[in-house]
This record gives sequence, structure tokens and C-alpha cells, in this order.
Amino acid sequence: MVEKLDRTDLKILRLLQADGRLGNAEIAKRVNTSPATCHRRIQRLFSEGYISSVRAQVSPQHVEMGTLAFVGVVLDRSTPESFGDFEAAIRNMPTVLDCHIVAGDFDYFLKIRVRDMADFNKLHADKLIALPGVRQTRTFFVMKEVVDNAPLAF
Repeated sequence: MVEKLDRTDLKILRLLQADGRLGNAEIAKRVNTSPATCHRRIQRLFSEGYISSVRAQVSPQHVEMGTLAFVGVVLDRSTPESFGDFEAAIRNMPTVLDCHIVAGDFDYFLKIRVRDMADFNKLHADKLIALPGVRQTRTFFVMKEVVDNAPLAF
């Protein structure tokens, strides 16, 4: 899809990715277009799916969600139904930030934020291992976040 974008579109995307709070007038100034033209371009970038959302990135420590864990999940069966059941259930867990189907030793890899180890232990015991089709989980606790939610390079 990137081939359909010109330099101005790419610059708008980079500006919004770096700071989603930029106003239309400021973006227009930085890309050297009129505010009306800039607004139309941004609306097109949304409607064509280049921009999926704009939101604030909340500091996990400030809302007592400072513990980050990655969890590898193995299902007991590799059928479309078991994958569908698992995916439907995982969408209802607000502590799961990301869920990806992966190749390798696991079927899924989850990114989870919780308050602390005790909070994770309760989540694991009460919910994770009770998810549909879960045979095994392996947890990796993050000791230090080196790069998190880096902007896309394009």
C-alpha cells in the first residue's frame, strides 16, 4: 500500500506517529499544505486504513500496571475450532495487551500487563490456564523494557 502514498502523505503519517496530539494546522504547516488539504489527506489516510487509531500511550507505572510478562501458550489441539475458541476468550481479557499466533514452540504469544507477581499468579491460576484448549503455558517476566512500542520505520 505504501506505493500509493506520496511524500506528503508519508510525512503526515510520520508526524502523527511521533505525536498524535498535533493539530491539523500544525501538521499542514510542517508539510507545507493548506489546512483544508491536510485535513482531506488525513481523512483519506484514516478511511483507507493507513491510520488505524490515535490514542494516548499511558505510562504503566503510573496506573499500577508495572509488571510486564510474555506468555507462550500451547493448545491441546490444532483445529480451527480450538483456535477460534481460544481467540474469542482471550479478547475478553483486558490485561492481555497483544495476542499473536506464532510458529515454533508455541501456538500463541501473549503480552500481559499486571500490577505485580501476585497479580500475575492470580491471573494465571484463575484465567490463563482455564482458557479453552490450553495445554501448557510458559511465562517470561520482563526485567527491563529496552524498546517498547517503537514507531514504525517507513
